[in-house]
Amino acid sequence: MADDPPGGLVLDEDEALELLAYLICAARTQVDEAAEYGPLRLLTAAQRLASAIAPRASDATRRFAEGPLAAWPALAVPREGREDYVARLDELCRTLAAHLTTHFARADS
Repeated sequence: MADDPPGGLVLDEDEALELLAYLICAARTQVDEAAEYGPLRLLTAAQRLASAIAPRASDATRRFAEGPLAAWPALAVPREGREDYVARLDELCRTLAAHLTTHFARADS
């Protein structure tokens, strides 16, 4: 398919270990942090993953990684305007779901 990743794997071992280390350390720091930081840590991990895979991903995945996800503020913590924050997260989830639906529908054909 023309939209397939150019090289197969989108993360090498070092990149995967870096993300793994971030996730484990974030889990530990979350124990001592306010609950609002949980979504921040998860979105930061998602952005790190997206920036690592974008150069080797399909065009559609690259557009998602460099578009809606990259546009998410790095320090978006829902202290005020929680409803707007949740609505923006919902929209990000819908955008991802639409991409995944298209991506995996192609894989099944």
